[in-house]
Amino acid sequence: MIDQLFEFVQNHPLLVGAFVAVLAAWLAYELKTGNHGVSTSEATNLVNRDDAVIVDIRDEKEFRAGHIAGARNIPNNRLDDRLSELDKFKDKPIVVVCKQGQTAGTAVGKLTGAGFARAVKLKGGMAQWQADNLPVVKK
Repeated sequence: MIDQLFEFVQNHPLLVGAFVAVLAAWLAYELKTGNHGVSTSEATNLVNRDDAVIVDIRDEKEFRAGHIAGARNIPNNRLDDRLSELDKFKDKPIVVVCKQGQTAGTAVGKLTGAGFARAVKLKGGMAQWQADNLPVVKK
């Protein structure tokens, strides 16, 4: 099997090179955009022990359909305009929640750049929160 792998690499250097380049770019992107996520249990501990603030960056319709209790809804496309709403929480942990945990990394990067040193994303987003059968508030 290893012989076949080496033969494939020798016969298709451009394909293998493209794969390695895409993999390196993806890893660099993940590290840059704040791949520092917390699990649902870690997020719960941050809220209970450190009075963390939950920032839900989904749009208002998704937020109303179900969100974490006490979460603040600041849609991702309005985050830059509404950062001042979070200024009073700079000393607290901020857990950023999106739909599936993919776009929250970018928001964490923006928050970190704005001086929120303890901003983290929720791994898996609301999808993981609901998969873990944790409570949601519907308005």
